[in-house]
Amino acid sequence: MNTKAPISSIMTSSVITISPDDKVLVAKETFDLNKIHHLPVLEDEKLVGILSSSDLLYFLRYLDKDSQEPYLNDLRLKNYKVGEIMQTNLATVDQEDSIRSILEVFSQNVFHALPVTKNGELVGIVTTQDIVKALLQEEAETAA
Repeated sequence: MNTKAPISSIMTSSVITISPDDKVLVAKETFDLNKIHHLPVLEDEKLVGILSSSDLLYFLRYLDKDSQEPYLNDLRLKNYKVGEIMQTNLATVDQEDSIRSILEVFSQNVFHALPVTKNGELVGIVTTQDIVKALLQEEAETAA
């Protein structure tokens, strides 16, 4: 893999997003339907946070730790908003940043996705999964 290539060469550009005003249930359904693990949160087309499926699981487990009643999670999903559980202290990368620089960010932090911006606007997302897929694709092409 050419780690000097821009991250735009391997990022996911068709990004599914969510609003901070959406109910957490919408986020859960979006994760389940699209088989994704990260949702950038946009308000008036401005990136204001990110929600991971791990954040959602933590929210449900944390609030449900003393309860034996499963319907409480359904109530939480329907009554809490994404803005109440999303991560707001997030890092972003520019689409021209190198793959190597993204690898360094991933290796030094515990998150697995970075919103990709161009002139401050969301244009994609890069995940550790994107990097793994790119490596496997390159290996397959080399072997062929």
